[in-house]
Amino acid sequence: MAALQHTTISLQSKTPSPPLSSALTPRTTTLSFSFSSTFSPLPLKLSSSALTARRNGSGSLGARMNASAAASYASALADVANSNNTLETTSGDVEKIEKFFGEPSVFDFFINPTIGLEKKRQVLDDIAKSSALQPHTINFLNILVDARRIDLIKDIVKEFEVVYNKITDTELAIVSSVVKLESQHLAQIAKQVQKLTGAKNVRIKTEIDPSLVAGFTVRYGQSGSKLIDLSVKKQLEEIAAELDLGDIKLNL
Repeated sequence: MAALQHTTISLQSKTPSPPLSSALTPRTTTLSFSFSSTFSPLPLKLSSSALTARRNGSGSLGARMNASAAASYASALADVANSNNTLETTSGDVEKIEKFFGEPSVFDFFINPTIGLEKKRQVLDDIAKSSALQPHTINFLNILVDARRIDLIKDIVKEFEVVYNKITDTELAIVSSVVKLESQHLAQIAKQVQKLTGAKNVRIKTEIDPSLVAGFTVRYGQSGSKLIDLSVKKQLEEIAAELDLGDIKLNL
């Protein structure tokens, strides 16, 4: 099974990021939350779907409601970050959040309904101090805890990345390899992806996949729909397919 690495390499244009597109901001209701004297109130724009999808639904309807809520929360956070000119720093915060909540014990703690909200906020306060998160980021996490929507955090991270990439015209590429690639090799891959896509910026995420035998693969495009496969595994599969096409001819 591939192991996702959280280190990234970015190839960025010097052109400033454009303002948040109105297409990313649905019809909204403005709410203001404040949880303690430590954090100032944070205005967030949440669509009606985010407000009504607080209950966990079952089946495909519940999944769609959760996906819609996650997208709304992610857009709200991106809105705040973009308006404060802290989009890049907030993106770094989200990467820290992804790594932190990627620990099963941490995620289980926060979604456990038997643990009080105050205790969860105390832990978030410790996270803020140890991870140097921005005030609006940790306030955002408090909002999710108070609204009992912290269970969406992994989906929110994914949706935030989508919104961030749209705002900054960034192409995300996932590079899979058997061993960790050198930074100069990743930079070359980023340049090639930029050439293929025409994106202003390219962001590389790496993962280790022993099944490739050797070489590497690059996935990019919407939902990783495009693939560059330079792995030995792929070459072996092609050889096996050719052998199945007909009799082997030997020149003696």
